[in-house]
Amino acid sequence: MSWQPLLFFNKINIFFRKLPSQNRAIAYTFISIFFFTLMGIFIRKSSESIHIMEVIFLRNLLACFIIIPIMCSSGLISFKMNNPKLFIWRAIFGSIGMFAGFISITLIPLAQATAISFTTPIFITIAAVVLLGEVIKIRRVAAILIGFIGMLVIVQPHAGGISLGIILSFIGAFFHSINILIVKKLTATESANAIVAWMVIMLIPITIVPAILVWEWPSALTWLYLWGLAFCGTLGHSFFTRAYSLAEITSLQPLEFIKLPMVAFLAWVIFSELPGYWTWVGGIIIFSSTVYITRREAKINKSKIVNSELLVPK
Repeated sequence: MSWQPLLFFNKINIFFRKLPSQNRAIAYTFISIFFFTLMGIFIRKSSESIHIMEVIFLRNLLACFIIIPIMCSSGLISFKMNNPKLFIWRAIFGSIGMFAGFISITLIPLAQATAISFTTPIFITIAAVVLLGEVIKIRRVAAILIGFIGMLVIVQPHAGGISLGIILSFIGAFFHSINILIVKKLTATESANAIVAWMVIMLIPITIVPAILVWEWPSALTWLYLWGLAFCGTLGHSFFTRAYSLAEITSLQPLEFIKLPMVAFLAWVIFSELPGYWTWVGGIIIFSSTVYITRREAKINKSKIVNSELLVPK
């Protein structure tokens, strides 16, 4: 007998496959943003009654139970790893980013954590310079400096110091940028199913030890939040991976700003959190600098392609 939810998702998949690649990538990005926004809400609600380390472990464990029926229906061949070493590095960097990001959500307002997450493209550019030896010119350096000004506007170090939550949020954004670079690399040789599935499978042994040290059995309501977290996290990463396999990062990054008003609204309704004025100002400054960086990157890549084509003998 066919599993009814899978039939429903198959129909959605058929609908999206009829769209042009760029439109499909944009649709997938918006859907992933929606699920990641809900994911932040479920992280906060789950951590109200159990330790955040336990939340992180159960997010990955429950995600496996969601992925198993998908693996059975799609066939195990779609979960084959062609580059195991890169999967391992993704799990290592992803676990650090997950620990930092999840903990920060419990310590600072959700809108503030979201605004800080806009620094990811800035960290991607810096990582490309440090790790890949890429040369950047004055305009991108200026955009990075403007982005850092935006960070200072949000953090406001003169107004009482930098909290642990803010520091962890920046650490999470940094390791998320490394994760994005690895995911983009993996999409060239791996299926979206494999990228999503092996991430949570590898994170289970990494996250189980700290969870055991603080373990307490969740209540029925907390289990509901945890299942919501696992469901939204799995779908969010699935759509995110598919979007980045269809289009360049540079064309999708500007869509991320929609996350800030979505998070601000839900945090206001559910937690009575009102984002401060400087969170909006800093978020807009950071977002503007990252849009310039991603657009500039696209122009440079396009120029390289044209120049390489001119050098090819006719």
